Amino acid sequence: MSSKPEKITPRSEDYPQWYQDVIREADLAEPAKVVKGCMVIKPYGFAIWEKIQRTLDSRFKDTGHQNAYFPLLVPQSFITKEAEHVEGFAPELAVVTHAGGEELEEPYVVRPTSETIIGHFFGKWISSYRDLPMLINQWANVMRWELRTRMFLRTTEFLWQEGHTAHANHDEAKEEVRRMLDVYADFAQGTMGMPVIRGTKTETERFAGAVDTLCIEAMMQDGKALQAGTSHDLGQNFGKAFDVKFQSESGELEYVWQTSWGVSTRLVGGLIMTHSDDDGLVLPPALAPIHAVIIPIYRNDEQKAAVMDAANALRKELGAIDIAPQGVRYRDFLEVQIDDRDMRPGAKFYHWERRGVPMRIELGPKDLEKGQVCIKMRTGGTGKKEFLDRDAFVAGIKARLDAYQDELLAAAKARMAERTVTLDTWDEFVKTFEGDDSVFAWCHWDGTTQTEAAIKAETKVTIRCIPLPGEGPDAEPGTCIKTGKPSAQRVLMAKAY
Repeated sequence: MSSKPEKITPRSEDYPQWYQDVIREADLAEPAKVVKGCMVIKPYGFAIWEKIQRTLDSRFKDTGHQNAYFPLLVPQSFITKEAEHVEGFAPELAVVTHAGGEELEEPYVVRPTSETIIGHFFGKWISSYRDLPMLINQWANVMRWELRTRMFLRTTEFLWQEGHTAHANHDEAKEEVRRMLDVYADFAQGTMGMPVIRGTKTETERFAGAVDTLCIEAMMQDGKALQAGTSHDLGQNFGKAFDVKFQSESGELEYVWQTSWGVSTRLVGGLIMTHSDDDGLVLPPALAPIHAVIIPIYRNDEQKAAVMDAANALRKELGAIDIAPQGVRYRDFLEVQIDDRDMRPGAKFYHWERRGVPMRIELGPKDLEKGQVCIKMRTGGTGKKEFLDRDAFVAGIKARLDAYQDELLAAAKARMAERTVTLDTWDEFVKTFEGDDSVFAWCHWDGTTQTEAAIKAETKVTIRCIPLPGEGPDAEPGTCIKTGKPSAQRVLMAKAY
């Protein structure tokens, strides 16, 4: 990375470039140009992913799931066993045909998702209703050959988790699908500070091979939607494809009912675009690798010794504070760094602001004399420095960070409300979606794939989801915004990443 900071393009001027600039200036990732469509996630970016991973992993285990790992390479014949699945993924597959200097007897597909290979092993592991439910999660990398890539949001290789479960009946499987969708939604809002709408995908948008797909949709600051997580009801499709049968309590052989669900490193992209500003990255404390940075300020060696002693004592005291939410299975201690580099304080302020650290603490000789600290939050509040009694500050820092987390969520909710509209005419719809930006629009749709395709072709707007009860306008009949035909309820439409 260049030692001289580069300009961050304002959001209003070029939103896609702003996004790339924020990633660069926060030192989160860079394109892996020697490997088409891939990226290198740098230590600071990976630290955010690790916090996402740790928090979700705790939630998965709280709901009875166990982690496992399955091969990266999937026999090509496995992919072709489920017809809709192979049709949906065929354009994105990377295929290995040679290894060890010889052509393989059967090619392998580099894992695009793992329903097929896990279905194979479920067939080996499950024989009785006593083996069910089987609740498995895998943290892994996958590869999908993307034509247009953007760091974190869409890359050829990305990191994710994929849950895979098998059940004795459909009702139990559907309960699992909704339970995990709710885990994702609660995480997005409570941990990421990113409000979402829960809904059902249309037939066109559902996962290849699924009976039904539920999703959470988040609004980015340009009004576009980001599909932030999905949970799939696979029915018995993969059970039949891989002959996964079990003996029921009545002694009959039946096919299992399966689910799969996942989120990926695109959540990091969602985090960036939900909170960041024209000064750089903004992070909610729950996912910030560093919660506070102490900037020691002094003019001579005598002042330096006293200030550094005080800074180290403050860091030790703050670092013993556990800020993990109540009820979680892990501890999350305040991460505090002291920036004692030989450079001007203003340059340090700039450096950490661009990295989204929630709190800056300034400590100088006058602060030591008065028994105080000078703090400034990355964003929100008055935007000014505050001078606080040192001990009172230490006692109240968790509450202050919690309030900052709540402020970020409230600001994101306000933006979503401001850019959500209800549209009833096609002229109004076309005018609303002119240009590159977007809104969330609640519109009536006649339920046909032909109308859905026509809307997308003419405006680049897609049906993001059919809202679950309580997630959008009350279900009431109307007329389709495009065809004028009857519609059962409004659906969420937007341009999307």
